[in-house]
Amino acid sequence: MILSLAISSPIWSLIGLLTLFYASRWKRNRSKLPLPPGPKGLPLVGNLFDMHSERQWEAYLKWSKEFNSDIIRLNAAGTSIVVLSSMEAIRGLFDRRSSLYSDRPQLPMLTELMGWDFAISFLKYGNLKTTVMTILNDWPNLTGDHWRSHRKIFHEAFNVNAAKQFRSQERAAAHNLLRRILQDPHDVMTHFRHMAAALILDVTYGIHVLSSDDPYIDIAEKAMYGFGVASIPGRFLVNTIPVLKYVPTWFPGADFKRKAKEWRKATRDLWDLPFAETKRDMAMGTAPPSFTSLALLALNDSSSKEQREREAVIKGTAASMYGAGADTTVSALGTFVLAMLANPEAQKRAQAELDSVVGDGRLPDFTDEASLHYTSAVVKEVLRWKNVTPIAIPHCLTVDDEYRGYRIPAGSLVIGNAWAILHDEDTYPDPHAFKPERFLLDGKLNPAVRDPETVAFGFGRRVCPGKHMAYASLWITIASILATLEIKKAQDKDGSEIEPSYEYFPGLISYVSFNSAA
Repeated sequence: MILSLAISSPIWSLIGLLTLFYASRWKRNRSKLPLPPGPKGLPLVGNLFDMHSERQWEAYLKWSKEFNSDIIRLNAAGTSIVVLSSMEAIRGLFDRRSSLYSDRPQLPMLTELMGWDFAISFLKYGNLKTTVMTILNDWPNLTGDHWRSHRKIFHEAFNVNAAKQFRSQERAAAHNLLRRILQDPHDVMTHFRHMAAALILDVTYGIHVLSSDDPYIDIAEKAMYGFGVASIPGRFLVNTIPVLKYVPTWFPGADFKRKAKEWRKATRDLWDLPFAETKRDMAMGTAPPSFTSLALLALNDSSSKEQREREAVIKGTAASMYGAGADTTVSALGTFVLAMLANPEAQKRAQAELDSVVGDGRLPDFTDEASLHYTSAVVKEVLRWKNVTPIAIPHCLTVDDEYRGYRIPAGSLVIGNAWAILHDEDTYPDPHAFKPERFLLDGKLNPAVRDPETVAFGFGRRVCPGKHMAYASLWITIASILATLEIKKAQDKDGSEIEPSYEYFPGLISYVSFNSAA
């Protein structure tokens, strides 16, 4: 029997040539090129027990210094993990070879067990293998098409120009935050969570949150906590040995399955509930303009099948915005407060600048940003000093590659160590000190100093598409707080200052561990 496939001869030829090319390159690399340096592992498990579940970024940098290499490799029970600790290496791979390094690894704990398969962060980018599968089987979700659909709609709403449309909401959220802090100046982290979640719910779904105990805030907090813990490479063995996902929940050592079940509920609530509310409001004619409502309105002329597919893209993109936007801003604002407590002179200098530029009678606005150089330097130093995502989500290499004479195996998890780059002593002297002035020259921002934004929001084609809104929200909030409030250490019943621990809860997203500060 002859099977007729709807593929032209030129396409088959191209596929054959590409396959031969990658096969020959794989064979050549396997036989001649060494792997990047790294700590020696044990038989079978490799470096599995060397994988620190907390503060991995510091361990990676230590190994980089030990082996005098900004690219190192670990073997976690057969999974190749490559860590890049310089911008030169990151640009060389994530930027110049983005077609090879823009995929995401298989992380069963997150995508299959916890339900994060909708998130743009984990959608597959696409490569030769998945392109062939698509041609043969018409499976669009296997390629980068699904990722590109999410990315496109995200970019259209939040690119550098489009993001400016949300400035009125960002300004209002900052002002509401000031009122809440004045009413209760102690539990600032709760106020930050309320502000961040309220803003992203307003922008994404048109949902207005009034109280800190709103269920949508609780959903985001629970979902993103599980996300942060489960995203750390090496934290859960099932991400290294996927077959473990079939282990029964009652089986000894299957605590990860019980955690996944608990976190999955919050994940699916985050994905489903606010979207459903926006659709109900649209049906009743009461939905305010938002990313979701406007995107859904644009589907009216679509066919039934196309409408379902595009609605799924909108729903997944909105949930990705909701989760990320409600979480990262909280971390950065917590770091800001901690920095002001540890560096009162920096706070005074920023306040003096605000008094000089803004004056009395009004709050700072985005129109003042060009004149508030030191205040902007404070924001940049917040992003650098204790960056929100020290290592971010790993990229995945789709084929064997060669870099600087090293062989990087296909399927490797490739991590950009943002923490190492933002604490590089050559770029940022005295990197563990909080010094906004490092970004200034003659009183103005110095373009010669690397902007932490180029590192803090990810790399290559996987850079955070909402970074422009995130930075604007952070800037207006910090400027508003500095213009109106004094951040100082809390006091005990005897009037003595309570010294913060300056500790962070480690995870994909780091959080300040204090509970009262302002």
